[in-house]
Amino acid sequence: MGFLEKLGIGSDAATIDWEMTPVDTFGMFESWGGKERIRNKKERFYYFYIDNWSQPARVNLMQRGIKHARILARIKAPQDLVDRCVASQGRAVMDKTYAIDEPLRRWLQENIVDTDSVSWVVPLPAPERRDIRETGLPLWREARPLLPQVSVRWQATVVDEPMIDRAVCGQRLLERRRNPAGGFRGYLVDNEDGLTVSEVVSGLMWQRGGSDITSIRGARAYVAELNRQRFAGCDDWRLPTIDEALTVIAHEKRGDGLFLPTCFSAAQPFIFTADQRRPAGYWFVDFAQAVVFWASGFNPGGFARACRTLQS
Repeated sequence: MGFLEKLGIGSDAATIDWEMTPVDTFGMFESWGGKERIRNKKERFYYFYIDNWSQPARVNLMQRGIKHARILARIKAPQDLVDRCVASQGRAVMDKTYAIDEPLRRWLQENIVDTDSVSWVVPLPAPERRDIRETGLPLWREARPLLPQVSVRWQATVVDEPMIDRAVCGQRLLERRRNPAGGFRGYLVDNEDGLTVSEVVSGLMWQRGGSDITSIRGARAYVAELNRQRFAGCDDWRLPTIDEALTVIAHEKRGDGLFLPTCFSAAQPFIFTADQRRPAGYWFVDFAQAVVFWASGFNPGGFARACRTLQS
């Protein structure tokens, strides 16, 4: 498989898993795997899938492992094949990744896997890793402009789609599907502890890092442990609501592709919120796309980043 060698992967050590689908991956790889053959963190698996986050939909090659995910390449597959594959699976607003179907698989097998030609393969660079030691922000103790205070919902609740629409538009929060103009502008300051920053418009202190990938139970346990240890000297940390998490979305992508200020770690690209979804599931905020989405919270499939309300 010449295309794998072009991507720097020895073809003897790698094969395409044609049975792998995007829906399988969290349960398989983020809780030490659902398949007996997955035995260690170094093992890697490769599969094709369709990315429908932006138009037109496109085929990507994914490298997956335990707590590891990287898009290695974009495949220039015929657009009509890709579009038919998406249509056959019932395109929904919240569906952004799709498994490949049999016609697309045959094309990939004949034109990518079983040939030495790499003309259809576009390698993608490895994501940039960011050092979060320097924030580049004004310091908490320094004078800052007089800014209006905005109250956002902090109590966790059960939320449906219309409630998100009202909150996003009513508070002018940036969410690329619902309110891409997003007039809310926060003001982040460095708390000078190496651990936290504060957003003074919404009155929130934020953890700069966060948890490893986990389930909703794991996220709650993670926050409880922060409180037990009095992280950054405080014991009132919590998961943010949807509204709170959207206050830190940036209007421009940073170098590693996240709509997130560079003071935050890139290791938590999508986070649990404290809100449950009606009728089922949990709400997340995805900083790679600047959108709210939902999923089951019981398989490991999200990260925790804690916040707390600043005392006035």
